[in-house]
Amino acid sequence: MILRMIRFSAGAVLMVCLVFLSSCATPIGVNKVSPHEAYQNVYTNPLNAGVLSDQSRYVLNRYDLLKKFDKEPAVPIAALHEKALRDDRGDILYTLAECSYLYGSQLVDSHNEQEQKLAPDYFLLSALYSFYFVSGERSKQRLSIFDHRVRAAVDMYNFSLWQGFATGDTEGLVLKAAERKLPFGSISIALDTSQFPWKLEEFEKFLPADQYVVRGVSVRNRMAGIGLPLIAVRKNAGKRVSGGQAAAVTAILRVQGGLEALSAGTARAALEFYSTQDTSTINTKDGTAVPLESDLTTPMAYMLEGSELFDLGLMSFLGREPNKIPDGLYMTEPYRPGKIPVVFVHGTASNPVWWVEMFNTLRFDPLIREKYQFWYFVYTSNKIVALSAAELRDTLRDKVTALDPQGMDPALQQMVVAGHSQGGLLTKFTAVDTGESLVRSLTGKDLDALQMPEESKARLRHMLILKPLPFVKKVIFLSTPHRGSFQSKEWSRNLLRWLVTLPVTMVQNSMEYYDYVTDDVKKLMGGKKTFFTSADGMSPDNPLLKTLAEIPLAPGVQGHSIIAVKTDGDPKLGNDGVVEYSSAHLDGMASELIVRSGHSSQLNPLAIDEVRRILVENLAAGLGTGVGPR
Repeated sequence: MILRMIRFSAGAVLMVCLVFLSSCATPIGVNKVSPHEAYQNVYTNPLNAGVLSDQSRYVLNRYDLLKKFDKEPAVPIAALHEKALRDDRGDILYTLAECSYLYGSQLVDSHNEQEQKLAPDYFLLSALYSFYFVSGERSKQRLSIFDHRVRAAVDMYNFSLWQGFATGDTEGLVLKAAERKLPFGSISIALDTSQFPWKLEEFEKFLPADQYVVRGVSVRNRMAGIGLPLIAVRKNAGKRVSGGQAAAVTAILRVQGGLEALSAGTARAALEFYSTQDTSTINTKDGTAVPLESDLTTPMAYMLEGSELFDLGLMSFLGREPNKIPDGLYMTEPYRPGKIPVVFVHGTASNPVWWVEMFNTLRFDPLIREKYQFWYFVYTSNKIVALSAAELRDTLRDKVTALDPQGMDPALQQMVVAGHSQGGLLTKFTAVDTGESLVRSLTGKDLDALQMPEESKARLRHMLILKPLPFVKKVIFLSTPHRGSFQSKEWSRNLLRWLVTLPVTMVQNSMEYYDYVTDDVKKLMGGKKTFFTSADGMSPDNPLLKTLAEIPLAPGVQGHSIIAVKTDGDPKLGNDGVVEYSSAHLDGMASELIVRSGHSSQLNPLAIDEVRRILVENLAAGLGTGVGPR
């Protein structure tokens, strides 16, 4: 009886187990996942998931170190290092790179201050192991371009440099010559600035570009490669409004001496600095060209954070913040002989920041970056157009003379000026031979026939009797009201005249010619002696504007129009909300592109691409000048 009960109980247990196993997952099997989850699982590593890859787990498991790594990572890393000295399989080096990076990340998060101080050393080890793996150190296994470990190793190298040199107590990295003692041996690091166009002493700090997330621009322009992208912040940058306060720099650590040298303390390395504005590739010791990892957008965005340039808008136009940022020409980078200047001129109640989208896109193009340098002109846009145009001409002339007094740089003689809205009107003043026509449009007489003080006559001659600037060879007009804006109606101009505050001298200079102008111009001014603003200058009734529109560009100057039309239907009957097509159109242009956009066409991707096309075409035409493509 007891035996039958035991047999029954055993059978029941067996039946229960069979039922359980038939309805539940087996200890070994598979789970179904989506393609997105599958990709994450296949390519997981310490960088993207904070865990080891399957390849590294395989190596640790091969030496029975997998469970030990979870408990005490330093011990398996030391054991693997010893094995790598005797075993030439490259997968050991890759595993060491991953393990060192993951352990460094754990040390950073430690509550123990002494452990935190060890983190940079393990990150530097990760960079060295990654370098050895990618360069084929101690490995007879030829790496394939299809081996995703290669890109992961390069990424670990790049990010390890960031954290491996974060050894200071203040913001920024400590990039200096040093003897670094590591958990396994030591390495002597020297600085190599032979390819760097500036002195390191010019910079206050070097910040990892990847430490920041960019906002406000459509695309963050990065180039994949090797090295650590940096924001190199110049000293006293906070007090400067010109471009070039921060440079886009990439640093690489070029290692000399293998794993044995590292263990023996005889390894050497050079920390090399490159301007990624000028350099996009470096050569390995066998002559192979390797791209530099670069970030051209973040340094620009970093310096625009809290910049006073954003204040150059409506309040500046109304004269509420006079002289906060001086008018003038500003460069986005130090002058480079052989690079053609592209000068951006902003519009009414605007500022240079409105060019950032175009600048960011154009500069990312390798050919444009190699052949062009970008400047921008800042002016108080409430002044009369002719006065601002005179300041632009003077500033450009002075800058070219200062940079190249002997006229040895042919690139400076191929300048491109691009103006948006009112800036387009200023741009045209750089490229026309006016004779006396502008003076006659305002006064009905030639200048010598006017009975006015010589000082006043000299100012008028300076503003209105113009010869083209000889170094301006191409002009680009974007949403430019060549025949005025339909928004500049009499009531709006009177309102602006009431709102705008101008310096006393500027008011006096604008009114000193009242007695000499024609009745039509006096009517434009409201029939009373008052000061002119740029809104008056952009009225469709302004005879000077009408005359300027009919003056062709000087021989040797090529013009291009980009016209915005936001309305549907025939674009030639449309407008951009501020300027009619009929006002923006000029005969005789080398090209004209219509974009469906509001007035701020300089932000439109198609307009930006058209500017790129014009610049590339300009290079092809300049083959005989020494500035064309190589």
